[in-house]
Amino acid sequence: MAQTLVAGVDTSTQSTKVRITDAETGELVRFGQAKHPDGTSVNPEFWWEAFLKAAEQAGGLDDVAALAVGGQQHGMVILDEQGNVIRDAMLWNDISSAPQAAALIDRLGEAPAEDGEPEDVTARGKQRWVKAVGSSPVASYTLTKVAWVAENEPDNAKKIAAICLPHDWLSWRIAGYGPVAEGEDAHLDALFTDRSDASGTIYYDAAHNEYRRDLIAMVLAAAEGEDAAREHAERIVLPTVLGPTEAAAVKAAPSIAGKDVEGGCILGPGGGDNAMASLGLGMAVGDVSISLGTSGVAAAIAENPVYDLTGAVSGFADCTGHYLPLACTINGSRILDAGRAALGVDYDELAELAFKSEPGAGGITLVPYFDGERTPNRPDATASLTGLTLHNTTKENLARAFVEGLLCSQRDCLELIRSLGAKISRILLIGGGAKSVAIRTLAPSILGMDVTRPATDEYVAIGAARQAAWVLSGEAEPPAWKLNIEGVETGEPTEAVYAAYAKARG
Repeated sequence: MAQTLVAGVDTSTQSTKVRITDAETGELVRFGQAKHPDGTSVNPEFWWEAFLKAAEQAGGLDDVAALAVGGQQHGMVILDEQGNVIRDAMLWNDISSAPQAAALIDRLGEAPAEDGEPEDVTARGKQRWVKAVGSSPVASYTLTKVAWVAENEPDNAKKIAAICLPHDWLSWRIAGYGPVAEGEDAHLDALFTDRSDASGTIYYDAAHNEYRRDLIAMVLAAAEGEDAAREHAERIVLPTVLGPTEAAAVKAAPSIAGKDVEGGCILGPGGGDNAMASLGLGMAVGDVSISLGTSGVAAAIAENPVYDLTGAVSGFADCTGHYLPLACTINGSRILDAGRAALGVDYDELAELAFKSEPGAGGITLVPYFDGERTPNRPDATASLTGLTLHNTTKENLARAFVEGLLCSQRDCLELIRSLGAKISRILLIGGGAKSVAIRTLAPSILGMDVTRPATDEYVAIGAARQAAWVLSGEAEPPAWKLNIEGVETGEPTEAVYAAYAKARG
């Protein structure tokens, strides 16, 4: 029998990756990758160009029967009636909208307290947001960025005909759509998404599978007044939310994918990068992944919606019909890059130095909020080193402090998820940061339990390919692809290190 091929696309902060995969086994067949420009606001056309380059590098997509896209969450892509991108996409790590996020919390908290609600307006607002959409506003989320545009670029806000996310937009382009001349139909209604990515907008309620247009109207009012904003919010096209195994109503344009496949290339719903990674890892209830990339992300699989009324844990959906409570740090593996730059060493040399120090880095603690922080929500924070003395200020202790600071920040995320009652029986450590021998070695001691280390791979792209194969198969469960485990790391817990970190960060 002829091999059936599917493609998983990962449009991340840093690059687009295209993984062409055997639909039955999950084995890699071909692969391509192309970089994105740096920055927290980016013209989406760069993503499209990167996708075309990555697809070409992967040998083309003519023989691909199904394709799905996993993408960086929260990024705001706003389109006008002709399908033009109105302004550069504000990405998840653009913290410009921190003031809008704070104002949105207080906006919902303004009404008097009802039974059991806190008297503090901000605490009350956070609870109301969590109950409404699963998460409380922080600068990362899409709605806060729409609010920023409404307040700072009202003319752009008034042009909005559709709001979508990076993976939604790229899927739409793969289906053959894009900007058209005035008077032509841009087919904005062909936009589609999934529960996982939609749940990161904070204008979608995953528990009830519905968009909250009233929340969009609330933020647009800054640009055009309340009555006009309500009418505008009803007109805005929001991507159709597909179920986990539901194919999009449109297929890939034959010039892009599936030209040599009978019936063409079907498109899966796609998903947010964290949910796609969990699908690629085959995660089940009890599993938590810690992904160390540009950001640091701890994500667990839950059967039911998770509501953290403090707003610290995001109540996202996953790609299988379950939920994905998630805590995310803006600062991830780049913490190690900062340590390397400060000490003038490479990754291996950083690890060697760290191993020559003792747990606790001789009393030095790094709180690594270099770019502000999302967990905890401190967008204006900076990093700090505390406990420095003439005696302990050595390269070895500083290297250890950078490694421990990164791991302790992820322990914060883990403890938040555990505090909501989530069962944690296995930790899966993935992402570029997991390649560091220092991170791998010290992780069990600081996280407090053994750490399973899957083979280094592109799990977002694998998850997208697995979803494509699942949609293509029509089966009730996703295909059972083998997960390669490189090892299980063990170590004696060093609770004093995390306690010192918790004291330093306050």
